[in-house]
Amino acid sequence: MTTVLLVEDDPAIAQPLTRALQREGYEVRPAPTGGAAVAAFGQNGADITLVILDLGLPDLDGLEVCRRIRAAGKDLPVLMLTARTDEADFVVGLDAGADDYVAKPFRMAELLARVRALLRRRVPALMEIGGVRVETGSRRVEVDGVEVTLSNKEFELLRVMMSRAGQVVTREEILAEVWNDPTMKTSKTLDMHMSWLRRKIARPGTEGGDQRISTVRGVGFRFETD
Repeated sequence: MTTVLLVEDDPAIAQPLTRALQREGYEVRPAPTGGAAVAAFGQNGADITLVILDLGLPDLDGLEVCRRIRAAGKDLPVLMLTARTDEADFVVGLDAGADDYVAKPFRMAELLARVRALLRRRVPALMEIGGVRVETGSRRVEVDGVEVTLSNKEFELLRVMMSRAGQVVTREEILAEVWNDPTMKTSKTLDMHMSWLRRKIARPGTEGGDQRISTVRGVGFRFETD
């Protein structure tokens, strides 16, 4: 599961953001101070996947926390939150090691999209689950040892599903990541492409590939891990 370290001292921001991240399927580890954030990496910090880091904290500021994360050799995405809107502040944050920033006040949908974008950049070069092998760089796909040809959209669908194998990926998330349009809720485009993908990665003797990609009715889809 993707674990997000949320470093934010304002409960009015931290609490709704935590709920939104959990709805997206992320585990959220709260850290209300910079010191707590630094300590989190010494206490089971190996499983932290991404950091959302407030710039203005009551002890160590976000810039110092980010510098310490990078100095410790942690190569994971850092999304900085800041109430400062001066371009120089953004540049300083990026120079300190942040990967992206969101200015306060922010729209929740935008922040979640930024999180997804940062995580997409960290998709492994090679994914292999249940007989399906994906090489993201060369865009090669093998199913049970046999190379298959996927369209661009089918490949992106498979990449998204396998990168979150075992988790339910909502229709809105898929549309946002693959079509860059989460408003296509009534479109049959996703269903058609998912049907084509299922056929191409189906296990021998099955139809539609349902053993590999399951429909979670009314929510989305899940790539099965067994």
